[in-house]
Amino acid sequence: MPQGIPVAVPDDGLSTRQRRNRPLLIVHTGAMKGKSTAAFGLALRGWSAGWSIGVFQFVKSTKWKVGEQAAFQALHEVHQRTGQGGPVEWHKMGEGWSWARKQGSTEDHAAAAAQGWAEIARRLAGQVHDLYVLDEFSYPLHWGWVDTTEVLATLADRPGRQHVVITGRNAPPALLDAADLVVEMTKVKHPMDAGQKGQRGIEW
Repeated sequence: MPQGIPVAVPDDGLSTRQRRNRPLLIVHTGAMKGKSTAAFGLALRGWSAGWSIGVFQFVKSTKWKVGEQAAFQALHEVHQRTGQGGPVEWHKMGEGWSWARKQGSTEDHAAAAAQGWAEIARRLAGQVHDLYVLDEFSYPLHWGWVDTTEVLATLADRPGRQHVVITGRNAPPALLDAADLVVEMTKVKHPMDAGQKGQRGIEW
């Protein structure tokens, strides 16, 4: 795709403008860090374009504070005060059940994930947001807590121009097949390889 020019133009009956403005399903997967970071960078562009942004974190504990959340909450306040950018909502769906299952049973976490997806499906039907960041949503799909087939059907039928970004490792093959854009983060080198732990401002 040199200089932003498509490699081929499909014979789909759409104009260049119609094709350009088609809503996208984007997946950031792979073993390396940066999947969520890239999604939040995209959300920054969307905010600047005046889009309504909805972030839904399916892995992070409600007690886990990330720098991006504070930044987007500040941007939401800027929007409310000045009209610049767009509104932002940030929701946490779990208690950190992907990394340390300390509270609640697997059934509890599965139910919470299903409830979180049900809320997103409701918002998609109502065209609430322009961009949805479903952070670490690949995990409940991979574990079977949320039905991938049902998710893909809902995403395929979503009305209007609603972009969806899903992040996380082990994204189901069916999700990769359905996505318009797939990025796989591959590790070349990481500070943890040399025994360095994560640090504020880099990992969170």
